[in-house]
Amino acid sequence: MTQISAAHTPAPQQANDSSKALYGGKSNRRVTVRDLIAAKERGEKWPMLTAYDAMTASVFDEAGVPVLLVGDSMGNCHLGYDTTVPVTLDEMTMLSAAVVRGTSRALVIGDLPFGSYQEGPVQALRSATRLVKEAGVGAVKLEGGERSLAQTELLVQSGIPVMSHLGLTPQSVNTMGYRVQGRGDEDAHRLVRDAKAAEAAGAFAVVLELVPAELAAEVTRSLHIPTVGIGAGAACDAQVLVYTDMMGLTPGKMPRFVKQYADLRAQMVSAARAFSEDVVGGTFPEESHTFH
Repeated sequence: MTQISAAHTPAPQQANDSSKALYGGKSNRRVTVRDLIAAKERGEKWPMLTAYDAMTASVFDEAGVPVLLVGDSMGNCHLGYDTTVPVTLDEMTMLSAAVVRGTSRALVIGDLPFGSYQEGPVQALRSATRLVKEAGVGAVKLEGGERSLAQTELLVQSGIPVMSHLGLTPQSVNTMGYRVQGRGDEDAHRLVRDAKAAEAAGAFAVVLELVPAELAAEVTRSLHIPTVGIGAGAACDAQVLVYTDMMGLTPGKMPRFVKQYADLRAQMVSAARAFSEDVVGGTFPEESHTFH
């Protein structure tokens, strides 16, 4: 089969307004964590999408999406796992490297999968170093606030930018389930403490997943670093979605916080059926598709 190389084509120099803002008007370098913090200071919101392969990453890079997360959500939407828990560091490293190769402008963040940092700071540094050295990511993400402070501090001290993940943390699905987090005074105070502790430990941003909008707004006001919402209301400094959800590729009912911007699954099913019918009916390939 002919090799497709479009994923490695550099993004066009003309970028949309949201991407230009984060670049300070420049398009000849990657977005950095400093750009994201500066965007909060200017009151500028920014988008983040997940990506798991070079081709898709190149599309989002061309569209001007400034931040791409190689999330452990790959377990559900690409590797066929029921949860994110089975995702391995080898899988994360391989797919993170693909996303980096497919981009030239976006900041690529790699998730630390379950079991790759829970033992302590040394294990976290070893895992994060693999993602930085072997995959080329510009930052890593890990779940937990106070429970992951030692890991965050060591990574930041070692020169690896860290994005924290609070609220619903999918790697803890076996203990918390899939439900809104931070409801009730005690849980809300704990989440605020976690967010401030993550900032104090050196995290450059905090993901807030499935958190009441009022609580997310309070956390956003209390931090100097950006908050990234997913099911956390409109007050967050940034928003992230799993790309297969927002593109309409994920089957079944979507969570309430997902907005579908396309119905690619239906289009792909239709195209695959049309191809199959052409082959069965003998109408493909035509003369224009044939070599002599």
